[in-house]
Amino acid sequence: MSNRTTQNKQSMANDKVIIRFNKVLFEYGKKLILDEADLSIRKGTKVTLMGQNGAGKSTIFQLITGELKPERGSIAVDSGLTIATAKQVIPRDQMEFTVREFFESIFQEKIYDTEPRINKILEVVHLSAPHDKTLKSFSGGEQARLLLAQALIQNPDILLLDEPTNNLDKEGITHLTKFLIDYEKTCVVISHDADFLNSFTEGVLYLDVFTKKIEQYTGNYLDVVNEIKARIERERMKNVRLEKEIQHRKDQAGFFAQKGGHMRDVARKMREKIEELEEDVVEMRQEDKAIRSFFIPCQENLTGQILRLESVSVVKNHNSIGKKVNIVLKKKDRLHLTGPNGIGKTTLLQRLATGRAKGEEIAPGVRIGYYRQDFSTLDFDKTVYATLAEAASEAGEQALRSCAAGFLLDADILKSKIGVLSEGQKGLVAFAKICLERPGLLILDEPTNHINFRHIPVIAKALDKYEGAMILVSHVPDFVKQIKITQTLDLRSL
Repeated sequence: MSNRTTQNKQSMANDKVIIRFNKVLFEYGKKLILDEADLSIRKGTKVTLMGQNGAGKSTIFQLITGELKPERGSIAVDSGLTIATAKQVIPRDQMEFTVREFFESIFQEKIYDTEPRINKILEVVHLSAPHDKTLKSFSGGEQARLLLAQALIQNPDILLLDEPTNNLDKEGITHLTKFLIDYEKTCVVISHDADFLNSFTEGVLYLDVFTKKIEQYTGNYLDVVNEIKARIERERMKNVRLEKEIQHRKDQAGFFAQKGGHMRDVARKMREKIEELEEDVVEMRQEDKAIRSFFIPCQENLTGQILRLESVSVVKNHNSIGKKVNIVLKKKDRLHLTGPNGIGKTTLLQRLATGRAKGEEIAPGVRIGYYRQDFSTLDFDKTVYATLAEAASEAGEQALRSCAAGFLLDADILKSKIGVLSEGQKGLVAFAKICLERPGLLILDEPTNHINFRHIPVIAKALDKYEGAMILVSHVPDFVKQIKITQTLDLRSL
């Protein structure tokens, strides 16, 4: 068979639509997510699903898998096709599972060759993991690999990946990228990592949080992002022109109305035209909003040494080894903690934040602002308002609500429990909480995970201006470059 014939057959197979939304309406509680939304996904394609934090991207995955059902409209997935989802985070109620239990939990029937299958799939994601080790003992990057492996072990026809690069180091992202380029089945990915997406994306599904519809684009990720930006700019310029014309006609209508007689009829017709023009004005899309520029106040009256660290634990071959270091942080010092997934970065940050690290000395009375990558510093059963009110003990109601609004946390979100928020919204709550706490030492573990790409430059600018001491873990070089780092500690080199 010739290559041309093979390619034609593959092209015909890829023309087959295997997932279709038709006029789908879906509400989550009282929040409208989709309003008569359409989409189609063809066999063998690799598609990005993009949209604002909290728009409902993960909800679309649950509609595809059948976990959720639409209020109206229809969702068709070709019969006989299997679907697997690599979620953003391991469910909290599964953190006590062993690796073995985690993989076994996805199979409805007893699997007797579990051990070799787990070993094989762990090799695919480049992870060495004892099967009896509990999930909570793995680093964030290792948990991300486990989530991917759990989806891949099912050998699905349709693979859904929800923020798969979160917590992954450079090596992990490179490996995942190659895997997806070589992957021959259908794949839909939610991610804010532009370079990662642009390496394999063939099209974009854009969930518009304003219209509640799904717009479909072909082409690579960056081309689509630029196309959407251009469209929003066209809408903005159209609004500027319309508003000028509306104001001009209002001025004329007011002038003619004062003249009386026939001029009043002219004024009335002009008002009718004004109403028509006002209907043409497009409300600015929420996607065009980034969080407001913000400032993280530093604890007052801090002088001299804030933190001294004389030893750290490094994990190699699942064994913890003590290493001597000499780190001293004062005001405006920023330590970048680096090293591959699983070497012990997150564990060190946890111990520093709770005062349990060996060889650690934090000056008395120093308040710590701690951004955890799993958001476990937040109480998922509390409302957003209660969480921020607890942090804002010295600030008033107006300061709290102003801070929340800057992070796009409106009145409805303030009433919501932390546990029902999207991961991106939890991240914004965590930053708002830190601003209200006024810390002297800021500890940040992968603060760009789950965060919309529009917000990241604003966050980097705020961190760069922070006056206290800071310890940062981040695998995003472009983000780190925007912050003046004074010291780097590479755990790999110890």
